[in-house]
Order: sequence, then C-alpha cells, then structure tokens
Amino acid sequence: MRKIIVVDDEPITRMDICEILKEANYDVVAQAGDGFDAIEQSRKYKPDFVIMDVKMPILDGLKAAKVITEEKLSRGIVLLTAYSNKEFIEEAKNIGIIGYIVKPIDEKSFIPNLEIIFNKQEEFEKLEKKYLKTSQKLEDRKKIDIAKSILMKTRNFTENEAYEYIRTLSMNKRCDMGKIADIIILSGDEDA
Repeated sequence: MRKIIVVDDEPITRMDICEILKEANYDVVAQAGDGFDAIEQSRKYKPDFVIMDVKMPILDGLKAAKVITEEKLSRGIVLLTAYSNKEFIEEAKNIGIIGYIVKPIDEKSFIPNLEIIFNKQEEFEKLEKKYLKTSQKLEDRKKIDIAKSILMKTRNFTENEAYEYIRTLSMNKRCDMGKIADIIILSGDEDA
C-alpha cells in the first residue's frame, strides 16, 4: 500500500482528497496545511508520494516540493492546484515534480491519473536502478582491466592469470572484484 501525504491549505479540500484516496486503498499517513508542515511531515513519515497544493501560507507548494525533492524525502510529488499557467508548470518541471493535476478534481479521473503517475515513477525508478547497476559494472570492468595490466607488468602474469588472481583474491576476501582492483591500482601491486 502506497503511503501518501496530502497537503492543502483548505481543510475541506484536504478532507475530500483524503477520503478519495482512502476509498482507493491508499494509506494517507499525514496531512498538512502549508509547505512548512509538508516538509516536516515528509521528514517524519518518508511517504511514497506527496500530493500538494501550490498556493499556501508560510511556504508555498513549489518551494516545499523543492526541499522535499532535494532531501529525497519522498519518491515523488504530485501538484494538485487551481493554477495552470506556464510559469508554475515550468517551475514544477525544473523541480522534478512527477505529476500536475488541475483543480477542481474529478473523482472519476483523479485515481486513474494518480495510478498512471505513480506507475510511471516506479518504472523510472527501476530503470534508474538498472542503469546505476550497469554503470557500476562497467566502472568495475574498467578497474579490473587496469589492475590486470598492472599485474601483467609487475608479476609477468598472462591476462588470464591476472584475471584469475583478482577473482581468487575476491573470493578469499569476500569482496567484489572492483574493490580488489581498486586496491591493486592503489598499491601499484606492491604485493597486493
């Protein structure tokens, strides 16, 4: 069940949104009436998503969204606002807002829109994780090649012998090959 924080300065609007979300089996973990409280609640609950108005007292939704995004307090923020002018939309895009829904909300389309927004964010997170893993593997591969080259020069190993040496050391030390390669590179193979 996705954890949601609802932020709107209008208590009745906030209550209506919470009711719609609860009926759709979302876990509304907190509510806030301004951007400052939105940040505090996000720090406390670490929600999956924050649904937030733009124009609010104390701290507006865009400024609060920027803090929540920068501190990675939520997986994503959906703005729910009566304002649809280009400057708000551009600022929202620059902050990294994942969805922008214009009020008044239509109950029939609100949950389907959220489902699509949340699903796309989850797909993006999977791709990002896969990209980071692939990047790390590529980086490790480069380090291993450098370490093999060092071993080939300092110990007169063949390429296969150098690779096997790194692999065996990795298994014996229960450490990934990239870290072993780092050590060999740092030491220049002073008996790595």
